[in-house]
Amino acid sequence: MSLPEPDDWHEPENDWEEPVSPRWPLCCEGLYPRERWMWFEQLWSDVCALRARYRLPLRSRWWEDQVQVEALAALSAWVERYDSGEWDDPPGKLALLYDLERVAALLRDGGEPFHPDRDRLAFARYLIELGCQPPPDR
Repeated sequence: MSLPEPDDWHEPENDWEEPVSPRWPLCCEGLYPRERWMWFEQLWSDVCALRARYRLPLRSRWWEDQVQVEALAALSAWVERYDSGEWDDPPGKLALLYDLERVAALLRDGGEPFHPDRDRLAFARYLIELGCQPPPDR
């Protein structure tokens, strides 16, 4: 039996690098019109999931309140880092869960309770008024 020579050793170059996942910014400022539409679409999807998962007291037209938009974008990014396994920090996850009450306090301003099916059209209209550009297939 012979040992491989140092020149024969093959080590994959990129096997240890973590894949880079694109991450949206926490604010849509500076994005192009179509990117802003996609940013808000992703936030809508994330907000609907967070609402169900954490029983958040969202109000209709939350997307018109910049503080609520930023709070929901930050919460969504925070949860995503734990869900993806990027962060594995039990005390940090507990802090997130405890902070849900404070986030909920930011979300209480508004009229009617948020209903995704009912509010979807108003959301799309707001994005168009904001200058967002829907993808060509919409």
